[in-house]
Amino acid sequence: MKKTLLYISLLAGLSLGTSCDDFLDIEPLNEIVSDNYWTEKSDVQSVIYSCYSGMEATDVLQRLFVWGEMRSDNITTSNSAPWAVQQIIAENILETNTWVRWQSLYQVINRCNTVIYFAPSVVEKDPNYTESEMKANIAEATWLRTFCYFTLMRAFRDVPYTTKPSLNDNDIEGDYRLAPTPFDVMLDTLIADMESVKDDALKLYPEESGTGLAANTSRVTTCAMYALLADLYLWKQDYQKCIEYCDLVLEYKMERYEELKVEEPEEAADIDLYFNKYPLLMEQPGGNTVGSAYNAIFGIGNSFESIMELYFQNNQSLTNQLVSSFYGTSSNIGSCCAYAELMTGVYEGNGSTFKPTDYRAAENIQDMGSQYAIRKYLRQTVAITPSRQSGTAPTTSASLRSTNYANWILYRLTDVMLMKAEAEIELGSTEQMDDAFELISAVYNRANNLSETSTDCLKKDDYLGRAMMRQLVLDERHRELMFEGKRWFDLVRYCLRVGNNTALIEAVIGKQREKQSATRVKLSSTDALFWPYAESELDANPHLTQNPAYITSETSEK
Repeated sequence: MKKTLLYISLLAGLSLGTSCDDFLDIEPLNEIVSDNYWTEKSDVQSVIYSCYSGMEATDVLQRLFVWGEMRSDNITTSNSAPWAVQQIIAENILETNTWVRWQSLYQVINRCNTVIYFAPSVVEKDPNYTESEMKANIAEATWLRTFCYFTLMRAFRDVPYTTKPSLNDNDIEGDYRLAPTPFDVMLDTLIADMESVKDDALKLYPEESGTGLAANTSRVTTCAMYALLADLYLWKQDYQKCIEYCDLVLEYKMERYEELKVEEPEEAADIDLYFNKYPLLMEQPGGNTVGSAYNAIFGIGNSFESIMELYFQNNQSLTNQLVSSFYGTSSNIGSCCAYAELMTGVYEGNGSTFKPTDYRAAENIQDMGSQYAIRKYLRQTVAITPSRQSGTAPTTSASLRSTNYANWILYRLTDVMLMKAEAEIELGSTEQMDDAFELISAVYNRANNLSETSTDCLKKDDYLGRAMMRQLVLDERHRELMFEGKRWFDLVRYCLRVGNNTALIEAVIGKQREKQSATRVKLSSTDALFWPYAESELDANPHLTQNPAYITSETSEK
């Protein structure tokens, strides 16, 4: 009920000259670039909304999972996995695999380029469209474009980059057949793009629009700008800038928490200040069961901790087919399952990933006998009763979504907290190491439903030195962001930083079983961290040269 009301309020704020169908549908480009189109405020806003709906399109959304998660140690195939999925998880990825195609992301990029190109001219034609509104719309489009490019480069390394719009649907492929921009150059370019507009986004959408939480976490805000910039700087290894932007996010969330205590005390009561500075939703704000944080973040969506998430409305034709295809439905397991090692020995106290008290294991994964089903996002509500007997799993009661309208989260508060911890570990002063440990501990304590004085908390003396702290933050990101499209990219970033692929290989090698030796060799090169260019792109774009890790006797040598 709450989610439906949030969506109604979101559409009230988005309407401003457009209907619900306009927001969900993408008009043909040849209609939105005609001379009589870009004349008023509503024209710009209609295309902005089509950029968001383009991000929610199945082809884009599923690639966020496939590229960022599927090759990681979180995922294995289910009994119903299609051939293309099986080949990816087996590290037998060819340029003919359907999941290496990137056209759908470039279509969103082109929408964004179109807004940025045409919006300034509308200010001159429509007196109701102000320069500040135009700048805010350009900031939104720049964020969405940057996120798409950032996703592409983390997956493929060097990719074509342009800010010029293609003005006809039939010309997009031709206009984007450009030489790939090198990874480091692309990173600098995206940061410059974002820095130029970061102050133009809205901090909050106006109350009179009735948008509420949904618009402020499902449209680009200043907070979303800071989160994406922090991520970009983390990959650039500019750790001080990463920390600065993480701090801006944390300051914003703290301000919002203080406002909630006055404006919405019942909502604020579900939030605790961990270490008196990190406002996080509690897993057990009252009662005997755990799972409250999960229900708010993944069940209802658009939670206090959310920074940016893609929004899906109940009872509309557009559903989150990422979840239904890969994780499953209320009646079927999807094409992917959780890797069994994640749950092996957890409740006996010798698990490699989760402690027995870590409720993320029970929230996100379900033992189905021969398979471990992924339940993050698919569960609408969950209630966990802790076991009183050592070695016994807690009792979990959950309701699954009858249809998949789960939001897909791009950034949330704990992600940013762990980014900051990672950056502080790399800078490495004693004070920064202490702060990083506190950030990690706050996330860990919430998930384990621990007070700061509990004997089960993480012990600082167990993590001395940068190597151990690096592993700690990598492990906590693994637990906290599992199945959210982050894990493979985290492992890649770690490998690029330390200069070898050992950590990634050791993480993923177990699921390869019969071909471990061959997989070790294959994944030992930096090239293998990235995906191959699609055969169709190689054929169409003479500027592309195939990633050397994927050139075999069976593939193209272009």
